[in-house]
Amino acid sequence: MASLLSSRQGCPGGSWPQSKAFSPVTVLLLLLLLLLRLQPESMKVIQHSAETLHTALLSDRQDLVKLYRKYTEQEQRLLEEGFHAGQPGSLFQLITVHSDSDWIPSHREEPQDFKSFYTDPYRKSPDAGHNTVYIQTIGPFGETGVQTDQYVEWLRKYCQAFFTGLSVRLMPPVTIAETQCCFRVNSDSHNLQILTGDLLRFLGDRKPKDAFCIVGITMIDLYPKDSWNFVFGQASLSQGMGVFSFARYDDNFYSRNYAGRLKAHVKPKQGDYFVFDGYYTPPISSSLLLRSCKTMTHEIGHMFGIRHCQWLNCVMQGSNHLEESDRRPLDFCPVCLRKLQVSVGFNIAQRYKALLHWMEDDKPTATPHEASASLRPLHLPKPTEAFHDSKLWLHRCLDILENRGV
Repeated sequence: MASLLSSRQGCPGGSWPQSKAFSPVTVLLLLLLLLLRLQPESMKVIQHSAETLHTALLSDRQDLVKLYRKYTEQEQRLLEEGFHAGQPGSLFQLITVHSDSDWIPSHREEPQDFKSFYTDPYRKSPDAGHNTVYIQTIGPFGETGVQTDQYVEWLRKYCQAFFTGLSVRLMPPVTIAETQCCFRVNSDSHNLQILTGDLLRFLGDRKPKDAFCIVGITMIDLYPKDSWNFVFGQASLSQGMGVFSFARYDDNFYSRNYAGRLKAHVKPKQGDYFVFDGYYTPPISSSLLLRSCKTMTHEIGHMFGIRHCQWLNCVMQGSNHLEESDRRPLDFCPVCLRKLQVSVGFNIAQRYKALLHWMEDDKPTATPHEASASLRPLHLPKPTEAFHDSKLWLHRCLDILENRGV
């Protein structure tokens, strides 16, 4: 805040009036004027013209336009809703940049339209021999076994719906010790962290032959090298693998009373993996489930060669911090949706129905026999309260795709 104010001292004209006393009305007007001057630079809206979005979606190449025309009339109508982004009632929204710490101002990236995606020689698409997404859980994921099992199964089924047409499978869970990764205690936040490079090597050794990609997920915080404070995740797109942490999605992570902070006298050495036994992991809440689903699908989206989105509000937008990540929607903008659809070949309506079914279905994942055999509760309700807006959005999309009330 100090840096913002330092460049705005004084009112229009460059200096304050020389009077030594101001009336209350004058003071109020000056404050309002200062606020008005601050507002435009503290939040910016990225708005592309309809023509620019048209080219980004369809392309200026006739073969790609011809490919686009294979979509049904209803599918084209849905995709072209993006041309009206930001207007009242639009399905898609404009990107808002709230500060210079947001992703777009701090990362200069060339926007990726459909043509540049489609012609990228390094992008990868699933094929008959590599059509499975593998999820590897690393370390603890909850206080009880049934909670962990259901949470991870919810994530798997969400990814199965999101990437309709691919198979999504869980690898057997592993402990931190099994990875033999380096770890440390963060000197600022005093929580445990594990080294991403070691985890990627571990995943590379375990990657099945039929994998399109393998992703490691953990509730333990990550760091990529000693000089970095932390990282949300790290990936090797050329090798089709990545590792991502949900630790900082705990609502209390940045508070002084965060339960994952270690006592000052606890100073484990490399190899002392017992320090992870019983280590705190975030409670499984609706917001944690939403953030986890969003992160997983964003990162797996990169495995297809989809870069950070700069067209419209989209799950593929980059984010530097949790508040920015929370502003992203759960699903793709039209440009990124076309990128994924051409890679996988799903029916758009069927994909939306699968996502909606995941959000609205809450049936037990274990049979009564399985539950009684393990002496665990039969069912934990899926906490989908945070998905309410997404459910409404999916219904609106299906209204267009199925000509309901149109």
